[in-house]
Amino acid sequence: MEHRTAAVTRVTNETNIALVLGLDGSGKTDIQTGIGFLDHMLNSFARHGFFDLDCKGKGDLYVDSHHLIEDTGIVLGEAIKKALGDKKGIRRYGNFLLPMDEALVLCALDLSGRPYLVFDAEFTTDRVGYFDTEMVKEFFYAVSYSAGMNLHIRQIAGSNNHHIIEAMFKAFAKALDEATGYDARVTDVLSTKGTL
Repeated sequence: MEHRTAAVTRVTNETNIALVLGLDGSGKTDIQTGIGFLDHMLNSFARHGFFDLDCKGKGDLYVDSHHLIEDTGIVLGEAIKKALGDKKGIRRYGNFLLPMDEALVLCALDLSGRPYLVFDAEFTTDRVGYFDTEMVKEFFYAVSYSAGMNLHIRQIAGSNNHHIIEAMFKAFAKALDEATGYDARVTDVLSTKGTL
């Protein structure tokens, strides 16, 4: 199988983001967005999903973190979709239940081509570092819609906001790694429609 990679650039009046994603990588990263906690989450995503990820982003952080975080999600979702190509041979579905200290997060996804996000979590602080906690849902919404995936993320337990958010990114990585993996029994696409 060929190495599945995609490069996506998004330039607006608010942000400038260049991202390269390798689905069949080793977790190698070079990430600089200007938001330390976002860098940490993207590093965790790549490392635990065995994705190679290069992401350089600049945004209007003098306003707030919203535009840069949302647009990074859009670009990551577009890169996932582009790297997957025709989706032939992939498992399509992935799920993972991930513990991180007191936090426990479930992530399940379907690379169906139909975007949908179900997000169930409660945060008790407004920010972790310079990352607004309300942007966690916005990030995953942007990823799910630009990638065309059905994505469920649910907080089962947790009180430390850093742990909860990090568990979400890691659970998403593990579920995506499973869904994008190949299954020798799938000779075309895993769908009765014949397309995803």
